[in-house]
Amino acid sequence: MSHFVIKPLEDAPEIRSALSELLIETVASGGSVSFMHPLALNDAEAFWQDSLGAAARGERIVLGAFDGDNLIGTVTLLLKLPPNQPHRAEIAKMMTRLSHRHRGVATALLRAAEALAIAHGRALLVLDTAVDDGAAPLYERSGFQLSGIIPDYALKPHGGLTGTMIYWKRIGAAAA
Repeated sequence: MSHFVIKPLEDAPEIRSALSELLIETVASGGSVSFMHPLALNDAEAFWQDSLGAAARGERIVLGAFDGDNLIGTVTLLLKLPPNQPHRAEIAKMMTRLSHRHRGVATALLRAAEALAIAHGRALLVLDTAVDDGAAPLYERSGFQLSGIIPDYALKPHGGLTGTMIYWKRIGAAAA
């Protein structure tokens, strides 16, 4: 297993570039992360500029996993939710470089996001993942419970519909 470091990301050109490369690779390999293939570099960079801007405002936390200087994975913890949901957070945009999959990167990112959610006073995490080629086994190993499946929820990056699986997990004191 590679040694890697996980840390919150801030907006910088080299970070946006690395995140954009990861997003384009993920979409090209069929990852259902809200974008269609082919994903233009400008669109990927614009997404990350907006996302990192939201992080700077405290609305989310974008975590990066690094192997040396190389970004090998990311996950986003969404904190800014409607006023009636201050107790929960959402996991979004979980991605790992193809070259680093099945090495514990996603699990470590998920654990770090969960710890940050607890530190921010959250007691419930939610997420969704594609039925086709999603990360359901990872989430289930990490204690998330399946609420249900919505069929034909989104287009797959290369076309065709896929359902989404909705998961939840009590965390912190609520989990005890």
